[in-house]
Formats: sequence, C-alpha cells, structure tokens
Amino acid sequence: MAFELPELPYSHQALEPYIDAQTMEIHHGKHHAGYTNNLNGAIAGTDLEGKTIEEILANVSQHSGAVRNNGGGFYNHSLFWTVMGPNEGGIPEGELGDAITSTFGSFDDFKAEFSKAAATRFGSGWAWLIVDASGNLKVTSSPNQDNPMMDLAEVKGTPILGIDVWEHAYYLKYQNRRPDYVGAFFNVVNWAEVARRYAEAK
Repeated sequence: MAFELPELPYSHQALEPYIDAQTMEIHHGKHHAGYTNNLNGAIAGTDLEGKTIEEILANVSQHSGAVRNNGGGFYNHSLFWTVMGPNEGGIPEGELGDAITSTFGSFDDFKAEFSKAAATRFGSGWAWLIVDASGNLKVTSSPNQDNPMMDLAEVKGTPILGIDVWEHAYYLKYQNRRPDYVGAFFNVVNWAEVARRYAEAK
C-alpha cells in the first residue's frame, strides 16, 4: 500500500495573512508531494512496503538516505498541516496548557524557547514540541527532514507540534526574516489538535 499525499484540511489561502496561499500551494502540492512520491519509490520492492511511516522512522538508521529524507519529509509535513488552522492561535488551555506552564514556567517562556529553537536551527530543519519517553514536554530541533521519532535523533520523543524552517516554508513572504515567520506561526497554531496529540502521546 503506497503512501498518499494527505489533503490539506483547509484551503490554500486559509492561513492568510500569516502564511500566504502561493507558499501553501507550492509547499503542499510540490514539496510534500515530492517527498511522498520519492518515499514510495525508495521503499518499492523492499520489506518496508506495508509498514507504517512510524515503523519506518523508528529504525530509519538501517535504511537508505532516500528513505530517511523522504520518509521524514512525508511524516513531518503530514503533521505540520494538521497543527495549523484558520482562526486559531491563542493560548492552549486544559491539560496541555497546564503542562506547558509547569514545564516552561509560562506560555510566553515556552513560546520564547520554541521560537529560539526554530530561529537558531542552522540551515534547513524543524523545531518541535515533543513528549519524551517519561511523558514530559521538551522543545528540540532537528536538521533537514529528521524528526524526534527517528532512532538516530539526538533528542527522542513523539512530536506534537512542529514548525518547518526550510526556506521553502517562508521565503516568498518573509524572505530571510525567519523570526518573523516563526512569530506569525503562533497565530495559526491549532492548539486543539496539539492537545489531542499530547493526550495520545502521554
């Protein structure tokens, strides 16, 4: 069963003015589609066919660079679209909100740490909010299309929020102003989905 490009859960222009429609069209329709097609090509005829993306990433060090890069690209973007939405943003409440406050001191402190991880990731990559093996929240980042689910990740855990800091994610609108893009991202975070992932990961 080949992997399929997931549909966006909203229109290309739904995240305006924070993320522009042209970027969304290219990012989803070209970049994510490319990772999906290349992943299917990389696993065709191997024992990875039929495995879930989570199973593949858990032992990704045993597989080719093509599987690592495209498998990560497929998974990371599939998560990315769902943790954003129109008319979102704000501050998380409930169990997730409490956990963020107790872990980081306050939501603003979390936001600062997450923003720093995203802004200082050298070159291309991602910043993450994860749940580690002990059920604790952590902020981390990873290069290229790696993620914390991979067995070769420096900091391991289940991602519940991620931001893409590859230039293709923001350059049309923000040029080299990555921190501006990261700041804008908080206006579209779908905290209900992040909370659902948090409850599941714990």
